Amino acid sequence: MHRKNKEHLQGKLFYDFPQTMPEFIDMIKETKEYYFYENIFCNIDESIFKPLYCNNNGRPNAPINVMVCALSLKEERGWSYSEMFSQIQYNVAVRTALGLFSFYGMPFSRSTIFDFQNLIYDYELMTGVKLFEQVFDDLVRKQIKQYKIKTDIVRTDSFMIDSNIRRYGRLQLLIEVLKRLYKVLRKDDKKKFRELFSPYLHLSSESYLYVLGSNKVSGELTKIADIYYLLKMGLSSSHYKSKEDYKNFLRIFDEHFSVDDTKVKIRPQSDLGSNTLQSPDDKDATYRTKRKQSYRGQSGNIIETGNKENNVNIILDLSIAPNNVDDSVILNNRLDNIKDKAEDLKEIHFDGGYGSEDNDEKLEELGVTPVQTAIKGKQSEVNIGIEKTKGNDFIVSCPGNQVVKAEQGRKRFKAYFDKSICKNCPFSSKCPTVKTKKYRVYYFSSKEFLKRKRHASLHQIPPERRTLRANVEATVREFTRHMQGHKLKVRGAFKAELYIFSLGIMINFGRIYRYLTGTPKIDGSFFVFNLMSPILHKILKIFEKISVQIKLFYKFKNLSYKIFQT
Repeated sequence: MHRKNKEHLQGKLFYDFPQTMPEFIDMIKETKEYYFYENIFCNIDESIFKPLYCNNNGRPNAPINVMVCALSLKEERGWSYSEMFSQIQYNVAVRTALGLFSFYGMPFSRSTIFDFQNLIYDYELMTGVKLFEQVFDDLVRKQIKQYKIKTDIVRTDSFMIDSNIRRYGRLQLLIEVLKRLYKVLRKDDKKKFRELFSPYLHLSSESYLYVLGSNKVSGELTKIADIYYLLKMGLSSSHYKSKEDYKNFLRIFDEHFSVDDTKVKIRPQSDLGSNTLQSPDDKDATYRTKRKQSYRGQSGNIIETGNKENNVNIILDLSIAPNNVDDSVILNNRLDNIKDKAEDLKEIHFDGGYGSEDNDEKLEELGVTPVQTAIKGKQSEVNIGIEKTKGNDFIVSCPGNQVVKAEQGRKRFKAYFDKSICKNCPFSSKCPTVKTKKYRVYYFSSKEFLKRKRHASLHQIPPERRTLRANVEATVREFTRHMQGHKLKVRGAFKAELYIFSLGIMINFGRIYRYLTGTPKIDGSFFVFNLMSPILHKILKIFEKISVQIKLFYKFKNLSYKIFQT
């Protein structure tokens, strides 16, 4: 049953340090963690997660705002789950950030935090709704309103997010999938097909290849193709359709082999697309080569506000996509969501990877000017200018000082230039116009006009705004600083989503905190318990049971306070 967490709003008389140690809470209020409590924790809308829980029966959920904020702190500080639980249990500043104003108790168990993430994942598979994205978007809307952030100018960039998977060669991947399939087979099928599996059962896929030798790889591929075909025809899908390893087996078969008249053939390496399975441990990972470096995983996209008049600029939108999806497609899919959060959006800055005809049309429809800082492809040596009048007519000009009004053709617009003037033009030999009997004609479409408009926009804005996009690269580094070679510690698109939205919350908070305080204050490390903390924690639990003895309580309170001071 869904229940909001309100315990942090009313303390317990004898156990909460705001009630019993007012001097101590004054010190806590100077920490970054207390600012986090006020600006993030208290603004988490727990009702976003209400669909995960039943309405009228069952145990109440663990405090959602605590779990969401704990996961955000974990990603920002690079903790493992064990470190996260240790920090929550013994670090007073961290407990304050999570609204836990006492020295005892844990808000949730290890199984609870993993069950919570599984619930979110299952709900996303069923509905397509990303709840952590909703939390991030809700906080962004509140921050825009609270700090009066102008969203008329934004900038964007992307970065690679590699999954924590082994890089398999083709044959090694085929063997690894076979080995894992064997583990999920029923006893009768193991017995029936044991001879097919026997060469691969006693060695790892890597060791098998090492023993095999490079000169026998092609023959082994033919052999393993026959094994795959026999298993596909011999195994009953009804027994294994729910097994992930069986699904991987079927996917591998379809991607690497084809069947022609009951004869299995190996697809050429060139036919294997970037969507093929990269590892049985991550079905979402795709393959991409960028700047001569290969990646296996997803890509993240960042859009942040960029108006220099803002006291603080924040990340406006985050998204995850397969890394083989073009940046322009990702932007096109996000524009409606961006416009929903940035109603006054007028200008978006991006590099050459984001420009496309589809984006030009959509941005024109939304009344947003695209500012592209780099242009892909070969540029024309002779620039033909196209301008649009208020009456929606096109005026076309050339370097030879001819200016004409374009006419609407059946499919394209046409601009007719005087051939006699073109004869004496020094650019005539390189001009992109088409020669006819009477004229030189320039053909263009409305898409071409929008493309030219995008290319020219950088030089039509004030010089101080022409370098705005570069700042987003610093934001990219904030996301990648915890990765080793752009590789996460986890696998799968869902885990990558949790990572970027959790970290996005913390990056925005960090900027707001620096704006509110001017300079960073205490980071909370002062309040970590010393080596006596486990003993002190046990004593506090015992004391909870006998706290009715008020005099003893106050003696213990003074002792605790002295320990914290030292």
